[in-house]
Amino acid sequence: MGVSTVGVVGAGLMGSGIIEQSARCGYNVVAREIDETAVTAGRKRVRDSMDRGIQRGKFPETVRDEALDRITWTTELRDLKACDLVIEAIVEHLERKRRLFAELDLVTGPHTILATNTSSVSITAIAAATKRPHKVAGAHFFNPVPVMKLVELVRALQTSDETMDCLRHFGESLDKKVVVAKDTPGFIVNYLLVPYLLDAVRAVADGTATVEDIDTAMTLGTGVPMGPLTLLDFIGVDTTLYIADVMYDELRDPKYAAPPLLRKMVSAGYYGKKNGRGFYDYANGG
Repeated sequence: MGVSTVGVVGAGLMGSGIIEQSARCGYNVVAREIDETAVTAGRKRVRDSMDRGIQRGKFPETVRDEALDRITWTTELRDLKACDLVIEAIVEHLERKRRLFAELDLVTGPHTILATNTSSVSITAIAAATKRPHKVAGAHFFNPVPVMKLVELVRALQTSDETMDCLRHFGESLDKKVVVAKDTPGFIVNYLLVPYLLDAVRAVADGTATVEDIDTAMTLGTGVPMGPLTLLDFIGVDTTLYIADVMYDELRDPKYAAPPLLRKMVSAGYYGKKNGRGFYDYANGG
């Protein structure tokens, strides 16, 4: 089955990137947000991202204008009825995702594939909330979506070969490298990445080195473009804590147990770059 119209539920950092990339690659996109305020914010996020691409010489203004013309914004789930594929990009919360997928199951056509951009939640549990579990899978993009070349496809126990083949073709059409993982906590990237990030937090808490020196050591010593604590701020300290808790609850492996410092930072509201304070202070462009 081919995809011509893509629905995206949620236009935050991840959802807006999926909306932009899909529209720039020629797909008609129906973008749904919870209310008009969120629609306005999502529309601005998409346009600002493409404006930055133009400024950097990535593509001409005509690409942006044509992409924006392909996007329809709505606050109604029923407007996703004609979509061939709907990608969910809401908060990382299993029950909220299950409720949304149950609703999507009712309002979309029987041919529609339902995908989730979750980075940690069980795809199998989400699929079980629908009457089309064979048409449900994970499509985990990475932030920023227009830049990052990877998408993890995650196969639930119920997902059909046809669904996986369609999603692989879709991912490749967005100029992404597609990898496939089974439905295990964290899939591939977070399964390996989260313990590394948590160990960096433990190193700060233990006084092994300063935040800056840990990041410098890892960037210059291993060649990664971003140190672990900068990366934590970029992902979101709160998001990382949630992912770690989900993985620990499922696996009961101590390497996924969030250190107290991470939990205290979330309690203090130090979420990272998105709200101006994490392991670094981003106030006034710092």
